[in-house]
Amino acid sequence: MALDRILRRIVMIALSAALVACSNSDGERSAPAQEEEERETIWDLFENRDDVASPVRANRYLWHASLDILDFLPVESIDPFTGVIVTGWGQPPGGGREFRATILIDDPALDARSLDLVLDTRSGPADPDTVHEVENAILTRARQMRVERLSF
Repeated sequence: MALDRILRRIVMIALSAALVACSNSDGERSAPAQEEEERETIWDLFENRDDVASPVRANRYLWHASLDILDFLPVESIDPFTGVIVTGWGQPPGGGREFRATILIDDPALDARSLDLVLDTRSGPADPDTVHEVENAILTRARQMRVERLSF
C-alpha cells in the first residue's frame, strides 16, 4: 500500500516535470507535427482513424472540490482527461508559508484512493499531516457537492 502511494507520487512528479518541460516559455507557437501516415484521397480526411474517444477517468466531484479547496493556488496546467492538476506557488488565507500542489485523480470513484495530492513548500515536501488535512478537506467538499447535486 505504501509502495503504491510512493509510485503514484513518483509518476505525478514525472508528469509534472514533463508538462513543465513541454511548455513554450517564450510564447511562440511550435510547428504542427507532421502526420505519420499520408492520406491518399480527400475522403481519407473523413475516415475515423484512431479517433476513439477516451473516457474521462477523473471523478468530477473530486476534480471540482480540488479546485475549490485549493483556489488560492494559481493553476498552471490542467488536464481533465488524465486527471492532473498542477498549480503554482500560493499562500493560503491566514497562512505564512507558500505551497504548490500537484493533484492526480485517477479513478471515477468518489473515494480517497482516487485522489493523490503532492504538496510542496519552498523548503521541500509539506508536512504529511498538512497533506492529509488538505486531502480530507477535498474529500469532504466533494461529498458535499455530490449531496447537493443529488438533492436537486
